[in-house]
Amino acid sequence: MKITDVKLIYAKHYLFVHIYTDEGIVGLGEAGNWGYLDATAAAIRKFSSYLIGRDPFRIEDINQNFYRSVYFRGSVIMSAISAIDIALWDIKGKALGVPVYELLGGKTREKIRVYASVMTKTEDLKELAEGYQDLKEKGFTAAKIFVNGPVRSRNDGRDEFFSGRVEEELEKVRVCREAVGYDFDLILEVHRGMNMPEAVAFGRQVEKYRPMVLEDPITPDNIDSMTEVARRVNVPIATGERFIDLKEFEMLMSRHACQYVRPDVCAVGGITISKKICALAEANDVLMIPHNPLGPVSTAACLQICASIPNLGIQELPGFCLNGAEDAMVKEPLRFENGCMVIPEAPGIGVELAEDAGQRYPAKERGSNEAKRAFDGAVKDW
Repeated sequence: MKITDVKLIYAKHYLFVHIYTDEGIVGLGEAGNWGYLDATAAAIRKFSSYLIGRDPFRIEDINQNFYRSVYFRGSVIMSAISAIDIALWDIKGKALGVPVYELLGGKTREKIRVYASVMTKTEDLKELAEGYQDLKEKGFTAAKIFVNGPVRSRNDGRDEFFSGRVEEELEKVRVCREAVGYDFDLILEVHRGMNMPEAVAFGRQVEKYRPMVLEDPITPDNIDSMTEVARRVNVPIATGERFIDLKEFEMLMSRHACQYVRPDVCAVGGITISKKICALAEANDVLMIPHNPLGPVSTAACLQICASIPNLGIQELPGFCLNGAEDAMVKEPLRFENGCMVIPEAPGIGVELAEDAGQRYPAKERGSNEAKRAFDGAVKDW
């Protein structure tokens, strides 16, 4: 079998890749760098000239080649590699007639517990409580709460000052915990929105509401700083969604900076590298919460990984697909049942892009060149 063509499909804020073969098998992948899709597409096109004529079964070799062949690396390059890697695993699974999880060692579980990664923020506590009660009624057993600051500054910034800021975020968690009870897990999404003093104060005081996860309490750029937060709070920390290199995860875990790691299969190097990160985490007694802020291909690839590893914590289910709004993007939607995703049993990664996906979901890139700002005009981290 040889690769014959590579084609790109834009849909919504996603970038998909189809890799064609001379045996009629087509692999499907997705790129993770949603803020720079055109740059990622250009990288995939550059890689395509190498792919044509290659054996698609040589996944590790192709992954290593693109990672090491040129001096430059970064999020654009790694997202391009990721999309290609996922598509190659899809081809191999289809050619052998098995789901990708069979190629990764077989099932370790029968279903994948997920949490609702809601994408809306509100400061209305009654509305917040009702929203989480609704998620529980829909069958979820866990959900994310944004605790990354006010939607917009109020009272001349007083809601952004240290004491008020911590108190407001604690109140959100209290209201949600009372709404759903203790048979429901809370993932606290700080989204890199606190400095170290805020993160430590909040992390210590929020412990009484027994959250499952404190996600990215500070920016992840300095692993030693994240280690310091982890040392000073008792709520388990999750981080790693912005990482793009296997070695970043090794350094993170060797410093005991978290209890959960969050590799993004569409950004870190695909299924190939994600599986290695899972093994590193297993050796360090760290659990996996794969990052999944993208489309159905990302979700499908995550499910294949989750189905085959022993150290799964929980899987993120993006808010974009909570209400079936993206079901028509694929030929057969992935299935949610009683707080879990059903593991796809079709050969490959388990989903096929609808032929009209690009037309049905017009391309619209997320993000902008304009940063968010604090009450005093200072730039805030994404």
